[in-house]
Amino acid sequence: MSLQSFGVIGLAVMGENLALNVERNGFPIAVYNRTRAKTDNFMATRAQGKNVTATYSIEEFCAALETPRKILIMVQAGKPVDLVIQELKPFLSKGDVIIDGGNSLYTDTDRRTAELEDSGLTFIGMGVSGGEEGALNGPSMMPGGTEAAYDNLEPILTKIAAQVDDGPCVTYIGKGGAGHYVKMVHNGIEYGDMQLIAEAYDLLKNVAGLDHKQLHEVFTEWNQTDELNSFLIEITADIFTYIDPETTKPLVELIVDAAAQKGTGRWTVQSALELGVSIPTIIAAVNARIMSSIKIERTAASAVLTGPDGKFTGDTQTFVNQVRDALYCSKICSYAQGMALLSAASDAYQYELNLSEISRIWKGGCIIRAGFLNKIKDAFKAEPKLANLLLAPEFRQTILDRQTAWREVISQAAKLGIPVPAFSASLDYFDSYRRANLPQNLTQAQRDYFGAHTYKRVDKPDSESFHTEWTK
Repeated sequence: MSLQSFGVIGLAVMGENLALNVERNGFPIAVYNRTRAKTDNFMATRAQGKNVTATYSIEEFCAALETPRKILIMVQAGKPVDLVIQELKPFLSKGDVIIDGGNSLYTDTDRRTAELEDSGLTFIGMGVSGGEEGALNGPSMMPGGTEAAYDNLEPILTKIAAQVDDGPCVTYIGKGGAGHYVKMVHNGIEYGDMQLIAEAYDLLKNVAGLDHKQLHEVFTEWNQTDELNSFLIEITADIFTYIDPETTKPLVELIVDAAAQKGTGRWTVQSALELGVSIPTIIAAVNARIMSSIKIERTAASAVLTGPDGKFTGDTQTFVNQVRDALYCSKICSYAQGMALLSAASDAYQYELNLSEISRIWKGGCIIRAGFLNKIKDAFKAEPKLANLLLAPEFRQTILDRQTAWREVISQAAKLGIPVPAFSASLDYFDSYRRANLPQNLTQAQRDYFGAHTYKRVDKPDSESFHTEWTK
C-alpha cells in the first residue's frame, strides 16, 4: 500500500472539509476519528472515490503516512488536543509535524511548541478562518510555531488556501503561539464587525423604519462600495431575503435576540487588558453579547424601565447615508484597535508579526475579509511600525471627512433610546486618541491623595515623581 502525504485526525465538519480540500489539491490523505462510525460514514459518502485511506487506530494512522509525517489535529481545543498529541508521540519520528488547526489558546500553543521541539518533533498552531465553506474551498490560515515545520507544509498550505490577487491567504506568522494569537485577535475584530453591523441594522429598522426588503437593498448597495464591501455585509444582505416558510415572515425577525460566544472574543479582551492596550469597540461587542444573553431579565425590565418615546423626524435617505458613514468610521477604529493589539503582542512575545502580510491573508477566505483590507495592507507596508491605523493618511482623512455624520447618528440614537455601544465606543476611542490632554491628571491626583501613588508634573522632567500631603 502506498503511503499518504497528509493526515487528518477529527472528522467533524471542519476536519472533513479541510481533508477534502487537501485531497482535491493533489495530496493523498489518511484520516482517523475516535468514533469508528464517523470514519465509516465519511468513507461511504463524501470521501467515496477519492484518494483517502481510512484508519482505525493511531498506530495504523501513523503507519499510513509518508515521513516526515504531516498531521492535522481538528478536535476540541484544550485537553483533547493534549490527549491526541500524547497518543501520537510513541508512533512518530524526529521531524514529523503536528498541526493544531482548532481555536486553541495561544499560551497552550506556546507550551506545546516548546515541549514537542524538545522531543525532536515539530509543531504548528494554525488559526483557520472561513467556516465550513472556507475549509472546503479555501480558508485564510494563520500558522505559527516551528518555522522548519512550516517550510515542510508550505507546498500544501499554499495550494489549499484562499487565493487573492496578490497570492494565497497563508503565511508563516511567527514562533510559538503567534498563529493562534493572530487568529484570536481576528476573532475579536470579527466580534466588533458583527456588533457594528447589528447596531446599523437596529438604527435602520427602528429609527429609519426600513422593512426587510429595504434593508436588503441598503446592505446590497453598501456591499458595492469600496468602504463596506465585505463578506459580513454580503451575508447580512442575504439574511434579509430569507422568508420563513412556516410563518411567511422574514426569518431574522423570528430569531431570539440572545447571541452565543465560544470564548475567543473574551480571550482577546483579557489579553488586551494584560498588555495595556485599549480595544473598547471589541470590549463593547463582547459585552453586548453578554447583555443579550439575559433575555428573560431584559424582558422583565422592559415593562418597568421607560425611555424616550420620540419619533425620528429627519430625512430617511440622509440618515441611511449617515449610518453608512458611521459604520465605516467605527469599523476603521475596530481594526485599528485589533492591529494595535497585534503590534503590542508582537513586541511583548517576540512574535515579529508582519501586520501588512497579516492584513493581506485576511483579504480572502476568512470571515472578516473585506475590500478595505487592501488599504490596511498598504498602510503597514508603507510604514511597518505605524503606531495606529488612524494615523495612516487615507484613514485619517476618511474619518475627518465623515465624523459629523458619525456624531449625528450617535446623537440621534441617544435621543431615541437606541443602544449603540460599539458605535459609541469607537467614537470615544477616536476622540480620546486625538486629544493631547485627558482628565486623568485628576485621576493621578486622587491616587496620590488616598494611596501616595505619586504623580509626574508637566513642568518637570519625566524622570521625577512627586507626592503631596493634600490635607495640609
